[in-house]
Amino acid sequence: MNASSPLVLITGASSGIGQALALAYLQHGWRVALLARRTDVLQQWLGSLPLELRADQTCILGADVGDADSMLEAAQQCITRMGLPDVVIANAGISLGVDTAEREDLEVFHQVLRTNTLGVAHTFHPFIRAMQARGHGKLVGIASVAGIRGLPGHAAYCASKTAVISYCESLRGELRTQGVEVITIAPGYIATPLTARNRYPMPFLMRAEDFAQSAVRSIERGDRYRVIPWPMGIVASILKVLPNALFDRLLQGRPRKHRHKD
Repeated sequence: MNASSPLVLITGASSGIGQALALAYLQHGWRVALLARRTDVLQQWLGSLPLELRADQTCILGADVGDADSMLEAAQQCITRMGLPDVVIANAGISLGVDTAEREDLEVFHQVLRTNTLGVAHTFHPFIRAMQARGHGKLVGIASVAGIRGLPGHAAYCASKTAVISYCESLRGELRTQGVEVITIAPGYIATPLTARNRYPMPFLMRAEDFAQSAVRSIERGDRYRVIPWPMGIVASILKVLPNALFDRLLQGRPRKHRHKD
């Protein structure tokens, strides 16, 4: 492994999808910049990997994606230590149930939007001009099928992921003639600590490792928008065109996402 190997930066790399993506890219021979708030967890995880997957191939960056200045500093560290990434994956996210009738939940709503939506813009911002100057690069936003239709108790998360989908679509139109690709990946239900707390059925539940391999292939192809796994993509297409009355009837009696403090 050397500096000529392609480089990917992944936020939220300390667990779940982010960690699975990091491992998949290492297995594909990429250098990986791992970014998270919990750098100690990243260090422990890296220490558990075979030496050939971590020697001179990784760097750990500590930052809060909800803080634009924090992300800017981390991005500068990445460029100084490893170079300008070929791929930047804005993966960091949180899932917290809210009840809008409760005043304290409005603060939770802000937190979810700041991390899940603004965090994507904060992640992309430091790299756009440099990628434009270089003439190529890929910006990947991890959205969710939950961004397609609203789910009970999931207002903050669904709203944040809907915004990610629209934001990435807008950015794709802005950058498409400048060599910078913008890719939206919308996971269905992936077995991670984020979904482990859900109290309702999760159709087509997919292992994080399998999701990561599929996502890496999709990013390599340059897919503009992709739902993973593919059966959930069919469901997502149906949900988009489902009449409101029928959608509401389908949700009737469905358990809601539990509140953040439950």
